[in-house]
Amino acid sequence: MKRLYIKLFIFSFSLCIFAESVQAQHDQSLPFQYEELTSLQFPIALQQAAYTCVIPLGIIEKHGPHLPLGTDLLSIREVAKATAKSEYVLIFPAYFAGQIYEAKPQPGTIAYSPDLVWNFLQGTCDELGRNGIKKIILLNGHGGNNNFLQYFCQVQLAARKSYAVYLFNPGDDPEFSKKLNSMHKTAVDGHAGEMETSSMLLTHPQLVHQEVADVQSGTDQNRLATLPDTYTGIWWYARFPNHYAGDGRAGNEELGQLMFDHDVKQFTAMLRAVKQDTMVLKLQEQFFRESENPLQPK
Repeated sequence: MKRLYIKLFIFSFSLCIFAESVQAQHDQSLPFQYEELTSLQFPIALQQAAYTCVIPLGIIEKHGPHLPLGTDLLSIREVAKATAKSEYVLIFPAYFAGQIYEAKPQPGTIAYSPDLVWNFLQGTCDELGRNGIKKIILLNGHGGNNNFLQYFCQVQLAARKSYAVYLFNPGDDPEFSKKLNSMHKTAVDGHAGEMETSSMLLTHPQLVHQEVADVQSGTDQNRLATLPDTYTGIWWYARFPNHYAGDGRAGNEELGQLMFDHDVKQFTAMLRAVKQDTMVLKLQEQFFRESENPLQPK
């Protein structure tokens, strides 16, 4: 029995020495992409990231005739990666489950069921929380997710959580908007047009086929003009049946660089604030306690 204890002690001591060696070796060069970390590196990375993880959300959908199906996913991950180089944070693997039913008529679109979309994101957040993540930042690259993600954040208050979910929600920047407008060439630019094409020309030029950007129309067909003050789920298809809004031929790398630098700057500032934040988790815990007994005097 004594020999067994000695062996266990030696094994535990060796494991501690190895872990310390891993920490010393990687403190300054830890991978920030979640899937690239080893299991031994993970606790070290967690601490270095201030227990914060970013989920860059994209989608698999048509982006005009000239951009890849994963445009949103590819673009937003580049923003996250550029930010993590200056402000260390964990970046969750490629995430492509979201709201995209309006693109179902288009080849290649992956539109999961509403239950799966919701449960996948909730389950992902729960698993991150189980692994010690305290702050989860949703970094959205797909416009069709906007309403879904805001509601998702609100529903996190339905039951007690050990973590908090933050949604990057960039505000207006008049100076940036002025410069952007001065460089903008097209009047209609809502999907796979000048701006998205410019972004992809900067980060993934090999995947852009600008020479075929005009084989389909990105013109607004405005087929619901007779319905004032009305919202319906078919609105996007009614306006842009080709799932293309604008003209990708106007895209250029210079415009892509302007937008990319601005996105990284804004997100870096938000990330730093979230990593330092102590109020959201504190208020959230107070909220859960009071929700359990709303009649108790405050």
